[in-house]
This record gives sequence, C-alpha cells and structure tokens, in this order.
Amino acid sequence: MAKTLIAFFSRADENYFGGAMRYVKVGNTEIVADLMKELIDADSFKIEMKDPYSPVYMTCIDQAKKDLREGARPELISMPESIDKYDNIILAYPNYWGTMPMAVFTFLEAFDFNEKTILPLCTNEGSGMGGSERDIKKTCPGAEVKKGLSITGSQAANSKGDVQRWLSELGL
Repeated sequence: MAKTLIAFFSRADENYFGGAMRYVKVGNTEIVADLMKELIDADSFKIEMKDPYSPVYMTCIDQAKKDLREGARPELISMPESIDKYDNIILAYPNYWGTMPMAVFTFLEAFDFNEKTILPLCTNEGSGMGGSERDIKKTCPGAEVKKGLSITGSQAANSKGDVQRWLSELGL
C-alpha cells in the first residue's frame, strides 16, 4: 500500500477573509490538513519558518512579496529526515503572490521527488492555484504532479466533502 505524507504550510494570526481581516489561532491550510488526517491514513509535517512572517496581515504580505522577488529560501524550524518511504506527498499551502510561500520551496528543494506523486492543495480567497502547479513541476522535475485542489480559505472548515472527493478521485 502506498504511504502518504501531508506536508503543509499554514499561517495563523491576522488573515484575510473575503474582504475583511480576522485573527485566527489555526490557519486555513492547517484546518484542511487536519481534515485530511481524518479521511486518510497519512503522516503529516508542518512546514514552519525559523523566522516567521509578521502576525499583522499587511506586513506579512509585504514580507512574502519581498521574499518572492528575491527568490528567498527561508530557513525552516525542522525537516523530515527523509521522504524515501512515501509514494504520495500531499503538498498543502496558501496562495502567496500567485504561487507557494517561499518556505514551501525550501522544503521541496531539500528532497529528491523522483518517482514520487505530488498532490497540490492550495487555500486562497479567490486566486485559485495561481502558478503553483507549474512551479512544483519545475522544482520537482522527476515527480508526477497531479491536478491540485483549490479551497477557499474562509470555507476551509466546511471543505471536508470537496477534499474527500478529490482524495477519492486520486485513489486515496
């Protein structure tokens, strides 16, 4: 049986929800990752920056934009020792400036994804997957990258049905 890892980046603190700012203790992507853990047998790994972005939303997006422009690779708190035992990697992240947060690139570039299947899931408030699927394919050329799932972040807690359908379509 194929072994699955849910690797996710999520941000709590002040977030944007359909036109308004709201403080949250658990980020939208983490909410969806927790739903997936209820639905399938998978290990999970939270991608966390050693120096996280500001808890203030507008400052955070400025920091994220600067990192994107500079091609930054933020240092992470920790990394899995290996991903060798996994066949499938569900990669979950918010849409930051049309792609993944730069910390997700740090994670991806640390491992060899040859012969792995990557299943992207992106939370957002209307910007969809952006160019993240293309960026994953470029960053992990030996991986099979399946069609991703876009989840509206403000609806993360109500996305279990959509997530279940997507995982089922992908054979998980």
